[in-house]
Amino acid sequence: MSLPFKIDYLLTSGRVESERLEFKTGWNPLKVMHTLCAFANDFHNLGGGYIVLGVATHDGRPVRPPAGLPAASLDRIQKDVLNLGYRMQPEYHPVIAPETVQGRTILVLWAPGGQARPYKAPVSMSENCREYAYFVRKGSSTVRARNQDERELLTLAATVPFDDRIR
Repeated sequence: MSLPFKIDYLLTSGRVESERLEFKTGWNPLKVMHTLCAFANDFHNLGGGYIVLGVATHDGRPVRPPAGLPAASLDRIQKDVLNLGYRMQPEYHPVIAPETVQGRTILVLWAPGGQARPYKAPVSMSENCREYAYFVRKGSSTVRARNQDERELLTLAATVPFDDRIR
C-alpha cells in the first residue's frame, strides 16, 4: 500500500516533529514500538501519525538529503516492525511504505488510530518483560501515560471517531 500523499509532503522544510509526525535517523525498535503504541492510541483523535525512519532532524525539522537506511537492512526492519506489532496488546500493525528520496531509501510507518484502543506495549525489549504500559503523544514526544492521562485513555476505549472507523 502506498501513502495517500507524496513523501515530499512530510519532508518539506516547514514540517516539524509533532503529535502526528516523528523522524528517526536509524532503527531503534523500543522507541518505534512506543511511538506506534502512542499513535494507535490516538489520544487527541488526530488520526494517528507517521514515523519516518532514515531521516535525521535538526531542531525537530527533517534534514535533507535524508540519511537513509542501509539497503541490506530494509527487509529485516520491516519484519521487525511486524513482530513489534505482535508484542503490543492488542496487536497493532502499521502500514509500511518504503520510499526513495534523493537516491536514499527511507521507511514510512503510517500508524492510523487503532480500532481496539487502548493499546499498551512492553516497557523493554527483553523477551521476559512482563511490564506493559500505555503510551501517548504529547507535542513532539512519546510519553508513558500516567494518572489522569491513563484514566482518560481508558475511557476512550471503543470510542473511535466515526470518521476513523473502518467501513
